[in-house]
Amino acid sequence: MPDLKIATEVAGRVCKLAVPVSARVGEGEEIVVVEAMKMEIPAASPAAGIIKSILVRVDDLVSEGQIVAILET
Repeated sequence: MPDLKIATEVAGRVCKLAVPVSARVGEGEEIVVVEAMKMEIPAASPAAGIIKSILVRVDDLVSEGQIVAILET
């Protein structure tokens, strides 16, 4: 099965890791939440699968388009 990369839509601070590594997730499920301009913007799963790795931690600063997790489909 191919791996999909999950990226942020905005630059900001990681405020929440919604699922752990090895979790089974559905399409559109929240994986990582980034706080930017007092708003919380989720990075969601593009497909159903299993979280293979999470590349950030809470309080990490991320840039727009940064890969934050890898999904095994």
